[in-house]
Amino acid sequence: MTLMRDLDPSRLTNQQSVVTIGSFDGVHLGHQSILQQVIDRAKTLNGLSVAMTFEPQPQEYFSAQTAPPRLMRLREKIEALLDFGVDLVVCMRFNEQLRQLTAEQFVNEVLVNGVKTQHLIVGDDFRFGCDRKGDFQMLEAMGRQQGFSVQDTQTVEVQSRRVSSTLVRELLQSSDFKQVGDLLGRSFTISGKVTYGQQLGRKLGFPTANLNLNRFRAPLAGVYAVWVEIEGMAERFKGAANVGVRPTIGDKVKPILEVHLLDFDQQIYGQRITVEFVHKIRDEQQFTSLDNLADSIGEDVKKINQWFVNNNP
Repeated sequence: MTLMRDLDPSRLTNQQSVVTIGSFDGVHLGHQSILQQVIDRAKTLNGLSVAMTFEPQPQEYFSAQTAPPRLMRLREKIEALLDFGVDLVVCMRFNEQLRQLTAEQFVNEVLVNGVKTQHLIVGDDFRFGCDRKGDFQMLEAMGRQQGFSVQDTQTVEVQSRRVSSTLVRELLQSSDFKQVGDLLGRSFTISGKVTYGQQLGRKLGFPTANLNLNRFRAPLAGVYAVWVEIEGMAERFKGAANVGVRPTIGDKVKPILEVHLLDFDQQIYGQRITVEFVHKIRDEQQFTSLDNLADSIGEDVKKINQWFVNNNP
């Protein structure tokens, strides 16, 4: 078993669980430290290691347009959690029914009856329940009553800065991909299936592989040099990517990721690709005509080609 959408105790074994709860956006080094503690404790107790998250994230449920931009899609997050080694990811649907649970109901229905919690690892600032009574002290008190223990998490720092999803977003905004990689423990990427677009890039002479990001905001915007991996292909490819709302052609709603692969002419519609961001060329701009847009893309591609020559001897 690897993923459980909502709670289905009948699918669980008789093993009890070591559980952590969070958004895990980015699955950065701070998250990884917590996950490792969960895995280690589960082995000691001969239990299941469980990471519980919510979809949508609570902030998105209450205000989708003002919630922080996601660092990764749900599929990417689940894959990252499972790749790290937890036994089970529980993805709770955050809806009105879950929102209305009191703190005590959440403990009883979700933690005790739902995932058979034996040990819980959360931050001391963890809050839950519609009555706002759920905090670390309440968890400790209910744990003593219900037979599970509670452990606080430790802050992880890199270069004297606390690792957090907020810090990763700030560094992405400043295009500091080296620091982002240090906080994530890997390069920053966006993955997804290539979708059909308006074929505008092809008409302009620069065909693109498009990924719909399905979010109100992306954690970065502009034109970038990227590496692209295509599922099923051993080679990775250089690319010029634009992340944004394409103001010149009037989209201006949800962002899209468009990638022009350099020295590549194969059809990859429907295939899954992973785009690694390595260098920012410029901000997204609005142009007065499609001809001006095409000229700018041509200049972008030249700069990106030259950047790869200078940085990948």
